[in-house]
Amino acid sequence: MQSELAIFCENLSKNFRIYQKKPGLWGSIQTLWKREFIEKAAVKPLNLEIRSGEIIGLLGPNGAGKTTLMKMFTGIVIPTAGQLRVLGFEPAKRDLQFRKKIALVMGQKSQLWWDIPAMDSLQLLMRYYEIPEKLFQERVGYLAKLLEVESQLQVHVRKLSLGERMKLELMACLLHDPQIVFLDEPTIGLDLIAQRKIREFLLNYHREKNITLILTSHYMADVTALCQRIVLVMNGEKHFDGSIRAFEGLMGQEKYVKFFFSEPQNENHPLLSPLHPQFGNHGLEVELRVPEDKLKEVCAHILKELPVTDFQTEKMPVERVMQELMSRTGA
Repeated sequence: MQSELAIFCENLSKNFRIYQKKPGLWGSIQTLWKREFIEKAAVKPLNLEIRSGEIIGLLGPNGAGKTTLMKMFTGIVIPTAGQLRVLGFEPAKRDLQFRKKIALVMGQKSQLWWDIPAMDSLQLLMRYYEIPEKLFQERVGYLAKLLEVESQLQVHVRKLSLGERMKLELMACLLHDPQIVFLDEPTIGLDLIAQRKIREFLLNYHREKNITLILTSHYMADVTALCQRIVLVMNGEKHFDGSIRAFEGLMGQEKYVKFFFSEPQNENHPLLSPLHPQFGNHGLEVELRVPEDKLKEVCAHILKELPVTDFQTEKMPVERVMQELMSRTGA
């Protein structure tokens, strides 16, 4: 199972035809007999292989092409060109057997009916996916216990908290026991405790079922806690594909050092200004980027010359690497 490819795409691309309207009333009148369109490349020719059982973080800024990729993987959007196979199927054909093997959770969209209890929506999904009644009851009991939502199954969805709704959304998407789950911003809008519980559930479920998880998220805590591998997409192109450790090393051997002072410091201080200082708390805190081979030397100088009360060091986190790459590419 682990050696099989869950997703294979070669030179996969997607262009959208966008209507260009000229400004003003005359521009609107002209569209009655003549319209101009432009082609926008949402995803440029892209090659990617994902093996069964992997947890992949699909990262990138807004408009990078992540959601378009997810929609092509699930058959919602038809590719313009290239080859795409998901579990051996061609997603655009939307075969029922293919749909039974995948699931898509979108944090900003719901598959649960708002004005009826969650259990009623689950029963509709049971019929759609042709799940036998006995197996349905077993799956509901198993997932409800794992997600701690037994008492919410008979509650109208509109009366549930956002965290409870997201747990039930996950339950709905896993009801038919899919082999691949696509998660588009699954923790968006959730508080820190709810985010942690969702992440813990996904990790436990993955360990038990060895499913393939494809995740997009702007919360780097989701990515670092869940993902074994990162695929970075910017401007419709793949810019990185590898481990989180390799991703953190993209900016070179640098560390972040945060110093706390007893007196405010000047940003033009000769010890601080060459190290890209980021000041906070009215000059009482500063964050510096220091080459790893000069870390001891720099820290020793600052501790000797400035009124330091405390300091912390850490590797450049995933979020900072993302920000750096986006600023360099203009994404």
